[in-house]
Amino acid sequence: MNNDDFERIVGEEFRKIPARFARRIENVALLLEDAPSEAVRREESLAPQETLLGLYRGVPANERGDFYSGVLPDTITLYRVPLLEEAKELLHTGRAQTEPEAVRLAVHETLWHEIGHYFGLAEQEVREREEAGTNHFTESEDETNSPLA
Repeated sequence: MNNDDFERIVGEEFRKIPARFARRIENVALLLEDAPSEAVRREESLAPQETLLGLYRGVPANERGDFYSGVLPDTITLYRVPLLEEAKELLHTGRAQTEPEAVRLAVHETLWHEIGHYFGLAEQEVREREEAGTNHFTESEDETNSPLA
C-alpha cells in the first residue's frame, strides 16, 4: 500500500472517533512514522523481534489539572511498516478480506488502543478491554459528527 492510501485511511479512522470521545481529546498531535526509532525501541525496552504499532506520549487527560496549559501537544504516533505487517496477519487469520480492510482494522484498533492511554488507561487495562471486546467504537454509536472531521 502506498503512503497516500495509508495516510488517507489513518485520517478517515481518526475522524470516526465518536464525538463523545473526540470532543474530550485536547492538545494531541497525530503523527505517522515508518517504524519506531532506535531511541524509542530502547525507551520501550523492545526486544529485537518486537515492535510497536503505535505509541502515546504525554500527560493523560485524567492527570491534567487546572494548571495544565502552555505545554507542547501530546502525541499519538502510528508506525506504518508494523501496521502494514499487522494487516498481513489480519488477512492471514481471516479477520479482514482485503488489504485496505486489513489496514483500516489495524489502524482502527491501534488508534483506539492509544486513545485509551490518552484517557489514562494503563497497558494492562487497555489489554483487558481488548480481550473483553469492550474497546471498540463504531460510527453508529454516536449521532453527532466528530469535531475532528
